[in-house]
Amino acid sequence: MPLDQSFTGRSYPPSPPYEVGREKIREFAEAIGDANPAYRDPDVARGLGHRDVIAPPTFAIVLSLKINDLLVDDPELGLDYSRVVHGDQAFVHHRPITAGDRLSVVLHVDGITSRMGNDLLALRAELVDEDGAPVTTAKSTLVVRGEDA
Repeated sequence: MPLDQSFTGRSYPPSPPYEVGREKIREFAEAIGDANPAYRDPDVARGLGHRDVIAPPTFAIVLSLKINDLLVDDPELGLDYSRVVHGDQAFVHHRPITAGDRLSVVLHVDGITSRMGNDLLALRAELVDEDGAPVTTAKSTLVVRGEDA
């Protein structure tokens, strides 16, 4: 059953603030195999002009995937998550994510299209700091495989 096209343009309320910690950044850097000392050593990060350790660019996935749950769990959309594959992911960083940041995320549904029996959801997660200043824009495409796929 095709997804409800009227969801295009919908936004969800902001997430509660997520406090970015040094340990979470270190764990993420280890998980992706990135040994950059700016992800672990505050002195190195400060020497590069940051107030504390910074997160690898893909760290934003931690917050953007979590906010996608609002859409996935929305019963009005009628999404069968067992048919979903992650089609695409891109980040636009307005500044580095830094330890001590308190970030909130707003999820936007930028489009729902159908191609070859599959539905494609274009999603945008806007990560902002406590002052509402943009930190990262995460864009993703979820592919909902059709019944015959």
